[in-house]
Amino acid sequence: MEEKEHEALFRPLEETGRRFYLFIAFLLVVIGWGVFAYFRQLRLGLGITGLNRPIFWGVYITNFVFFIGLSHAGTLISAILRILGAEWRRPFTRLAEAVTVFSLPFGAGSILIDLGRIDRLLEVALHPRFQSPILWDVAAVSTYLISSVVFFYIALIPDVAMLRDRYPRASAWRRRLYQVLALGWKGTEAQYRRLESVMGWFAIFLSLLVVTVHTVVSWIFGMTIVPGWHTAIIGPYFLVGAIFSGVAAVGVVAAVLRGVLGLQRYITPRHFNYLGQFLAALAIAWFYFTFAEVLTTIYGSEPAHMAVFFAKFREEFSWAFFSMFFFCFLLPLPILAWRRTRTIFGVVVAGLSINLGMWLERYTVIVPSLSRPRLPYEWGLYTPTWIEWSITAACVAGFILLYTLFAKLFPVVAIWELKEEVPELSDALERKTTEALSP
Repeated sequence: MEEKEHEALFRPLEETGRRFYLFIAFLLVVIGWGVFAYFRQLRLGLGITGLNRPIFWGVYITNFVFFIGLSHAGTLISAILRILGAEWRRPFTRLAEAVTVFSLPFGAGSILIDLGRIDRLLEVALHPRFQSPILWDVAAVSTYLISSVVFFYIALIPDVAMLRDRYPRASAWRRRLYQVLALGWKGTEAQYRRLESVMGWFAIFLSLLVVTVHTVVSWIFGMTIVPGWHTAIIGPYFLVGAIFSGVAAVGVVAAVLRGVLGLQRYITPRHFNYLGQFLAALAIAWFYFTFAEVLTTIYGSEPAHMAVFFAKFREEFSWAFFSMFFFCFLLPLPILAWRRTRTIFGVVVAGLSINLGMWLERYTVIVPSLSRPRLPYEWGLYTPTWIEWSITAACVAGFILLYTLFAKLFPVVAIWELKEEVPELSDALERKTTEALSP
């Protein structure tokens, strides 16, 4: 195989075209508009949003649950599949880990936006209530964020060291960045053994932590007596939905980067076939939990819960519920279940559909239950304003911006892991490094 076939791994490090800067400028405009909307909200208060009594949670909390769910992709594909020894995960590991690291800040940040006043966060530290699931959530998400960043960085070190050696004539700030981040990595067999050992133990820890995190997120709802929330199934239901949306997001990101960066040699249709099969299994699992929840509600016929049920099935939230079911199950499952349509394009269509559906699923969990309070309050109506949509768009643009900048500075696939799947890659890289270091 010719060495030029491996140049795609380093193309974003060496090329910066006009389209790149235009894309970054577009993202910055969207983020800037969202920042403007947020400061307007900060100055005028949450009254300019659609939030009201009794609907005190809306789009912001939907974003919180959605982004936290996306973050589970890295742990599942990189950590859990590492433990299970699934070799097809190798091209996806860093892509998935980056989804985790770059989505978590926007999930946690959505909570701060929903608070209205950021200084209220200090009350959690100054006056903690250990019986409150909200405190558990702050602790779990913070631990997950720190652990995911460390896991992501450790797996990045060998490739950063390779960049340090491959590009000695790069710009001064980039040379310094690679030198600092490499931590003196030499690439010896002993270092690789220690790396594999640390990654293995970290994978076990993160696998346990990912179950804890989204279960605790669900308990913010489930530990109340709000109709539709107070159910034992909400923990595993949230967890399956989080993994479902996270894996779907990885499929979309992988397909986009494969096309833009020319990574067809490393991310092949075979890998997308495995990912599609995995998504199909998750779609069936998600349907099972949805069916169990709906059947339990109908069979029990408890008046407060039935009010929420009818709001979703035949009243003002029916559009969101049936759209959610269509995008999460009816559209993606036939695509993913049939080998002829389980292509790269099919996985992208299914992934986009699933993530749209899962955002709607979070919305239908949160808003309808609050609009039908158990106590004899007046039923509420909720319509998100341009403030909320602008901040949501800024969060999505911020996630894409961070991912784009990362892809510009570092390889988006773990090259040191790919060496086992593509043996000739080692020789090509060694020759290129020797050429770079030669006078």
